[in-house]
Amino acid sequence: MSIQTKSSRRARLLLLFISIIIAIAFAEIFLRAIGYSYPNFYMPDHDRGVALRPNMEGWYRKEGQAFIRINSEGLRDREHAKLKPADTVRIAVIGDSYAEAFQVPMENAFWYVMEQRLQGCASFAGKRVEVINFGVSGYGTAQELITLRQKVWAYSPDIVLLAVTTYNDITDNVRALKNTDQIPYFILRDGQLVLDDSFRNTKKFRMRTSMPGRLGNWFLNNSRVIQLIDHSILALKYYVTSKKSGAAQGFIAQAQNEQPASQASEEMGIDNLIYREPRDEVWNNAWRVTEGLIAEMNREVKARNAKFLVVTLSSGIQVFPEASGREAFLQKLGATDIFYPDNRIKALGDREGFAVLNLAPLLQTYADEQKVYLHGFGEQLGSGHWNQEGHRVAGEIIAQKICEGIAG
Repeated sequence: MSIQTKSSRRARLLLLFISIIIAIAFAEIFLRAIGYSYPNFYMPDHDRGVALRPNMEGWYRKEGQAFIRINSEGLRDREHAKLKPADTVRIAVIGDSYAEAFQVPMENAFWYVMEQRLQGCASFAGKRVEVINFGVSGYGTAQELITLRQKVWAYSPDIVLLAVTTYNDITDNVRALKNTDQIPYFILRDGQLVLDDSFRNTKKFRMRTSMPGRLGNWFLNNSRVIQLIDHSILALKYYVTSKKSGAAQGFIAQAQNEQPASQASEEMGIDNLIYREPRDEVWNNAWRVTEGLIAEMNREVKARNAKFLVVTLSSGIQVFPEASGREAFLQKLGATDIFYPDNRIKALGDREGFAVLNLAPLLQTYADEQKVYLHGFGEQLGSGHWNQEGHRVAGEIIAQKICEGIAG
């Protein structure tokens, strides 16, 4: 190959490289000009595996749509002083993605609605009610207990509200069902809950907290082009996951098909098995761990002279606005009680002496009467997280029950 040919090839490669850089620069400028922003709202956390990134802001459009701002303490909420004013009743909300509520603007989140409805409640003798949201997507009860211990008490809450997503909180609490080694778990050993924080030593977590990992996050949060690529990949993954989570609605449409319940339940996914009584040791253990964690939270809250309220939320199928659809789902699953997990947690509260508000039956009645979907957006209406109507109704019901004295 001649020197001239080599030089020509190098020149073409250099021109290609410069063209790519210019194209990326123009794309970056264009995306910023139109307000495109899909930052990574999460960061590794030494104690909980993952946490919200303080002071991060940007659009969330994976499900619903909202401009998200994370406050300086890493909460999806406005700023709150840690010192509680004397004339204030504070309610700390601990939960997962339902409490985080990225799918709707903050003003539409159930805990914000609840706070507004509680102002002027006679039960609080004229005091201002302040609700602080500690919800983080993906959290199970183990991470919520750690959040209580490490974050919540700094704000001196009078009431601790644990928002339980029965659809997946129980499976989130054991490695065998959660299928990730990137978060902490509690395991039962001789009847006692023991923290397993071995995730800190995994190769993946060490990489996420390393200099290259932090540098990658910096580029993601500062480059709109990289955000576009990352969002496209995540959107594809979410689409696939949504199709799987919408399996319940698919089985409603196939209610007339003859299909064995065992086969149907397998196709409907692990999380949907929550509506059946446990049939193996893995599920029995998941329930024992979950109940142990909630009972421990109750003890720790009462030891601080605060009140503990557990609110079980709802899933799309529980409040599907047609009884025939819910019955078809149960039949395909081989289950009999759509409120099995809710009732089981209510029974735990009765045994351990803490208040439980089961929202799903109340929301189901509302959905049936009004013929509305409280979950989902667009083509996924009826599945996924609460939409604005779901948050509104849930917030109003919780506020009413708290004002009536359900928390004691």
